[in-house]
Amino acid sequence: SRKKSKKWFNNSRKFFEVEVVMIIFPAIDIKDGKCVRLIKGDFNQMTSYEKTPLDQAKIYYENGFKNIHIVDLDGALEGRSLNSKIVKEILKNLNLKIQIGGGIRKIDDINNWVKNGVDKVIMGTAAFENIDLLKSACEKFKNKIAVSLDVKNGFISLSGWKKQTNVSALDFLKKIENFGVSRIIYTDINKDGTKKGPNIKDTVELSNRVKIPFVISGGVSSIEDIEKIKSLNNSNIEGVIVGKSIYDGDIKISELAKQI
Repeated sequence: SRKKSKKWFNNSRKFFEVEVVMIIFPAIDIKDGKCVRLIKGDFNQMTSYEKTPLDQAKIYYENGFKNIHIVDLDGALEGRSLNSKIVKEILKNLNLKIQIGGGIRKIDDINNWVKNGVDKVIMGTAAFENIDLLKSACEKFKNKIAVSLDVKNGFISLSGWKKQTNVSALDFLKKIENFGVSRIIYTDINKDGTKKGPNIKDTVELSNRVKIPFVISGGVSSIEDIEKIKSLNNSNIEGVIVGKSIYDGDIKISELAKQI
């Protein structure tokens, strides 16, 4: 989907309006080989769904989606990819641009995913705990590294949201701003899985203070939420992730596809 920015630029005395691509990422969270959704990152509030991750990816693909957000929740908890076979099956069978996160802690992990054809590799806990690793990854895999910023009350959470830090999102972003990170996936944990609407205001405010494009995640509950995000002007928002609302039927996939 495209949104037109209201920002006008002067080029050789001609003014033109910039078009920005707004990407919609339907989500697949995998635990124990199944599609699941959590509420506020709580594994005790987990819902499992009947469709396999591959079947769910096929639905997205058949409805015209080109980008998919996948998280290996087992990997996030254990610190190593545990559902890679399932993700590779999706990559092999469907022509999709996949961003993958969960348990990616080493350069070898990133290298394996890039070789298997993922579009972006998401670093979360490892990016925070080993900032030199993040810098090296960005240098070695140009435009392939995304950083997942999971935030609760302004502070970063790690390890599948089990570990709370006292580091503010902005302080961390300023440290990594010039590394070459391709995008920030910003999740407001208090909103995630609640279907009460995303925290657009805080996300936009934060995104406008750094040069890295942001993807909004957490709480998207309706087509109206999507339209609100798409209508943002002069913002640094590149896309939005939609998960639980699709699985629970609050957002029909055919209606969401019209927003592409």
